[in-house]
Amino acid sequence: MPDASFVICRVSYRSVRVEPMGIGWQTDYPFAEINLTTRLAELTKTRISRDENGRTNHFVVRLIDDTLFNCPLILASDVGSLGFTAPEIERLRTYLLKGGFLWVDDFWGTQAWRQWSNEIAKVLPPAEYPIEDVPMDDPMLKSMFEVAQIPQITNIQFWRGVGGQTTSERGSDSSQAYLRAIRDRHGRAMVVMTFNTDVADSWEREGEDPGFFYQFSPDGYALGIDVLLHAMTH
Repeated sequence: MPDASFVICRVSYRSVRVEPMGIGWQTDYPFAEINLTTRLAELTKTRISRDENGRTNHFVVRLIDDTLFNCPLILASDVGSLGFTAPEIERLRTYLLKGGFLWVDDFWGTQAWRQWSNEIAKVLPPAEYPIEDVPMDDPMLKSMFEVAQIPQITNIQFWRGVGGQTTSERGSDSSQAYLRAIRDRHGRAMVVMTFNTDVADSWEREGEDPGFFYQFSPDGYALGIDVLLHAMTH
């Protein structure tokens, strides 16, 4: 169970459709969370959750679990395949409006966006809580590092398969990466979306290939740590 120290909780959800190269909620888990949280502790004074052997903790949570409210930040990946149940909709809405923070990552193209935007609209109706593009001068992108652009990061298997020649996993349907958010009535970001990019792969795969690391991980960590710090301080 999450304790008083910082931890990222991975959301376990049901998949209602299949995305190419996607494996549902387990995508990039657990080493994306482990590596990002470890780097956060190394680069800041944040106290992170560790087990009895000093290893970085990671947790899986269902939206209907009471432990959801012990999670300062929850992460969901491959959300173009996600379908919320009615109890999950109510519980997630309560979590977010009470100060929780959700980051969704690694979903690509028109169909995945349509699936996700339809599902999150059940939680946070867009008439009241619209999805917006995060401008590059937003304080979120200056929390520690100056993020100049939203990096398009592909998964390492795709990158190897195309010889590093492109980063768009859906061709012209995913040519640009976006950072989007949903804010509460006071302007606090409740949901952050990294769309047409797999930021978590730059954390998960940091040690697998030097070429992949140098091309993607510095930008991925800069964005990741900025978002975490913003979430913890707002």
